Amino acid sequence: MTPGASPRTTTWRASLRAAGAVLTAVLIFAPLSSLVIWSFTHKWFWPHPFPQEMGLFYWRKVLEGDLLRALQSGFLIAVVVTVLTLILTVPLAYLLARYNVPFKAVILLVFLLPHAFPQLPVFVNATTLLYRANLAAKLPGVVLIHMVGALVYAVWTMTAVFRSIPEPLEEAAMNLGASRVKTFFSVALPLATPGIVASTLLVFLYSLDEFTGTLLVGSPFVLTLPVYMYRTSVGYELQVASIAALILMLPGLLLLVILERYLKAEYLSMFGRL
Repeated sequence: MTPGASPRTTTWRASLRAAGAVLTAVLIFAPLSSLVIWSFTHKWFWPHPFPQEMGLFYWRKVLEGDLLRALQSGFLIAVVVTVLTLILTVPLAYLLARYNVPFKAVILLVFLLPHAFPQLPVFVNATTLLYRANLAAKLPGVVLIHMVGALVYAVWTMTAVFRSIPEPLEEAAMNLGASRVKTFFSVALPLATPGIVASTLLVFLYSLDEFTGTLLVGSPFVLTLPVYMYRTSVGYELQVASIAALILMLPGLLLLVILERYLKAEYLSMFGRL
């Protein structure tokens, strides 16, 4: 009890905290519970408040259909996008963090542009270019369109990571005779490992959940889980869409828990100093 507070005031504050906790729980878990209920619902007609028939019928339908193919292709695209993005951005981020690169602010701003405007017109213009290059409805085209949006996460995150590493550590290694390349691989890169893991998770999650570019570029032959969920929801198959949403949510939750462990506060503090 707070010193000087009356029992009535303490009870009132405890009631407010409990009400806030209940409201937060409802806002978080009500949509999730709806997905779970719909995923097991076989028949549910108005005006009944609860499903008339429940079972695993739609789970069997989903597992026997295209969901596994969508999940497999989605994970494959996300892995390829993540690897290519990191190969491109780790050296670039190190240069931006350690050297006086001309127009550094402009370079960083360029990577923000795809997210500074509504994604639909950005992806429509990019789709036009990919169609001209004969990359539409193909995995390489989807990988490229995903990288348009994923690069900003990797470049900004990795630049902040390298900026957070004390530069005297690298200077000490070079004073002992190490070259700039050896210093990068033996000092900077190992110290940046948690940041690389965080950047990897951000890019992977973005690619796994990306919908607009995949639908525009990949249709009708490239199928990922968000596109699969969209097609089923448009066809009013709410049970199938709910199952797809639950499956898509699971890796995201797991990776976000891992991300919270690796995304350090000093990395976030560097974003304002880039």
